[in-house]
Amino acid sequence: MTDSPDPDPSIEQRINTMLMKSGSGPQPLTLATAESCTGGGVAARLTAITGSSGYFLGGIVAYSNDAKASLLGVSPRTLANPGAVSAACAREMATGARDALGSDFAVSTTGISGPGGATTRKPVGLVYIALATPDRVTVEEFHFPGDRTAVTAAATDAALLMLLHGIAQHPK
Repeated sequence: MTDSPDPDPSIEQRINTMLMKSGSGPQPLTLATAESCTGGGVAARLTAITGSSGYFLGGIVAYSNDAKASLLGVSPRTLANPGAVSAACAREMATGARDALGSDFAVSTTGISGPGGATTRKPVGLVYIALATPDRVTVEEFHFPGDRTAVTAAATDAALLMLLHGIAQHPK
């Protein structure tokens, strides 16, 4: 029996294929993660793919505000207002991971998975995902339904999709 190509490759497999074909010379473009609400789920999905060691430099799970500040360089001012669950924090996390690990791309996640921690202004399911590329940083706001498991899974998928689209748009 021969292995046939996967008719519907996963998001992380598509990222792998794109990155393995990228870059100048033998070195593909590289990526890193900075995760809070996904707790390392994005990095786990990326590294589950054979060959990911060729482009995945590392991930930082910064759950506490102190870790966000010390490991990713998120400013205390941002953490105070607008807070750890904000577009500004997601942006600083992605930039911080890209700088700390020296990658071409970095994706970050920060949000409220629940069931606690929510406020009227920041409900369960509110997630910010940022992508830092060599050219820019983009941030998207999401409102995912469901319990903690559903929110975390949806945020992980959305981060991988954002990364896939960012790599696809990057000039080789």
